[in-house]
Amino acid sequence: MVESMTPMVDAAEMTRTPRRTSPPTWLVLALTCAGQFLVVLDVSVVNVALPSMRSGLGLSEQGLQWVVNAYAIAFAGFMLLGGRAGDLYGRKRMFLVGLGLFTLASLAGGLAQAEWQLLLARAVQGLGAAVLAPSTLTILTASVPEGAARARAIGTWTAVGAGGGAAGGLVGGLLVEALSWRWVLLINVPVGAVVLCAAAWFLTEGRAGDGRRLDLPGAVLVTAGLGTLAYGISQTEAQGWTARATLLPLLAGAALIGLFLAVEARTASPLMPLGLLRLRSVSSSNVAMFLSGSAMFCMWFFMTLYAQNVLGYTPLEAGLALVPSSLAVVLGSKLAPRLMRPVGPRNVAVLGTLIAVAGFAWQSAMTPDAAYATAILFPGILMMLGAGLAATPLASLATSGAAPQEAGLVSGLVNTSRTMGGSLGLAVLSTLAAARSAGSTTPQALTEGYALAFRVGAGVLAAGVALMWLWLPREAKPEEP
Repeated sequence: MVESMTPMVDAAEMTRTPRRTSPPTWLVLALTCAGQFLVVLDVSVVNVALPSMRSGLGLSEQGLQWVVNAYAIAFAGFMLLGGRAGDLYGRKRMFLVGLGLFTLASLAGGLAQAEWQLLLARAVQGLGAAVLAPSTLTILTASVPEGAARARAIGTWTAVGAGGGAAGGLVGGLLVEALSWRWVLLINVPVGAVVLCAAAWFLTEGRAGDGRRLDLPGAVLVTAGLGTLAYGISQTEAQGWTARATLLPLLAGAALIGLFLAVEARTASPLMPLGLLRLRSVSSSNVAMFLSGSAMFCMWFFMTLYAQNVLGYTPLEAGLALVPSSLAVVLGSKLAPRLMRPVGPRNVAVLGTLIAVAGFAWQSAMTPDAAYATAILFPGILMMLGAGLAATPLASLATSGAAPQEAGLVSGLVNTSRTMGGSLGLAVLSTLAAARSAGSTTPQALTEGYALAFRVGAGVLAAGVALMWLWLPREAKPEEP
């Protein structure tokens, strides 16, 4: 999940921020890292609070998954648009707009008194994150001279992002136990306000507009299409696949996605240039990342529910229980570049996904009274170690097939594909788990539902292994379209 937040590195390095008075580099680094930390933290911090949110607001099963999905779908659908808006209208301006939206939505979510209010706030949070996240790296790279200093700055930014993902469960558990579930959202308000004021005062403006327009229709269509499809899938558990309440949103979602593709084929400045997908490296990596995200994204959701609803962990204990898994994804991300040189990126992606398959298969054998080591620790480490190993070579292969000026866009496409896959995957697997549990909340019934989700996830990843082996290029080499 941490990698899915990585904006367009190469595109950022091709620009510079014109400034009259440059703030100290350490201050720029601190502000941009704080923004990125908030964005990444909110992907994972709500997971341990889900059972408390459910009891506090009376959330339905669908509502529970949409607490996660509303943020993810809005973030994925508007992330490329957010990066483009920064280029056209100013990176500082978009940093402030994104952080302001994110902070206000966090306040609204923390004060929510009904399910719809919380879900709407989470969607606006995702929109704010989509505007904020790309600007954090572009501001940083434009403010630090190229060379060793920039490499160190980007390394710090990456580590902070990874730390946000790893800290989410622990921070969420502490806040829920010490205060309430509302504080996993309200904590963003004072932090966001401080960063917002400091950024408005110290950061300088810069842009790299080239006259191209924003593809707002494309962003709205793809986000609406994904959300409608996910809603239709979630209806199947209660209504069945042939019911009108299921078919109408599924058909509407498919139509919106089709309309999005038609718009992208005709617009002069598309959000997703379809011509890039003719490149084998780009198309294969995006499909692989979509499949990978559809399973990996759900791991935190189901592991947290299993720990609290079945094993009886408190929110803090659940957060602590998942810390090793969070660190494993960071370790995998660090190991991947070292293995790619002697082994090759395709083989590392396949190896990482196979390790994740083993973890998912192990997790699918869960029982209502299993010990921590075999129920959460080791399978969780395998799943996330594999996720970390696979993500970097997939991104490397995708960007290697595009022209240098398109590398940042392709990197954004890969990250968007992962998050979109995760959103639809969560809708599908949550529906399957709920159907298997058949409305029962006994530990045995819940365990059977969660176990089915992990079994299906293992099958999806196994299909991903076959696809990567047959379709991914062997080496990260430039291609001609």
